Amino acid sequence: MFKTPSEAVAAAKALKVKLINIENTDVVLFPPFTDLVSVEGILRESRVSLGGQNLHWADDGAFTGEISVHMLKDAGCEYVIVGHSERRHVFGETDQEINQKVRKALAEGLKPIFCVGEKIDERKNGQTEKVLARQVQNGLEDIQLASAEDLVVAYEPVWAIGTGENATPQQAEAVHRFVRELLAEKYGADMSNLIRIQYGGSVKPTNAEELLMQENIDGALVGGASLVSDDFLMICMAAADRMEG
Repeated sequence: MFKTPSEAVAAAKALKVKLINIENTDVVLFPPFTDLVSVEGILRESRVSLGGQNLHWADDGAFTGEISVHMLKDAGCEYVIVGHSERRHVFGETDQEINQKVRKALAEGLKPIFCVGEKIDERKNGQTEKVLARQVQNGLEDIQLASAEDLVVAYEPVWAIGTGENATPQQAEAVHRFVRELLAEKYGADMSNLIRIQYGGSVKPTNAEELLMQENIDGALVGGASLVSDDFLMICMAAADRMEG
């Protein structure tokens, strides 16, 4: 819940200019719903795509405060975040609700960024793999993919977001490898190897390069660092360097 429309426009203008020479890297901005139309006008005909922070699975109806796929697409969105850690743990979204959202996004041609991740008590109790297996299996239940490009998975270790704890690149890589194995069980090894798995645990300019060097980390879901255009630019540059390497 950051950036008024005027603030978001200013940030989008700055990023549009700074990102113009970055190639081989997909960059997506996810502003608040109130900013989508204004930001889309700035990003039009640029290399930067637009996404929504959440969606409802219904086309329309008495769901005050919610937003539909059709609203997001009409505003220019290509992507949508589904099951973000804050939606799960602050607003109580269930695996089943998240599954409905992933289904709806895919059915209507939006690419979902499907988020999974464990809390600090689950981590300390050795339940990381159990939690992730449940989230992946339930969240993607009965969902088939026409292409690996239709889905992006984001691993968010909730215990490493704003807690003072940090996941090392090696810890993050181990979990990403496990998530890819789960995807392979569901979609086969060939498709699993092509599905992008992003890391979303307090990515900063200081740790982005080492994280993105890991074999199974294909990108970053950036939180607080995305609010500062120069910090976000440095993370994008680290991603571009990984692709060139």
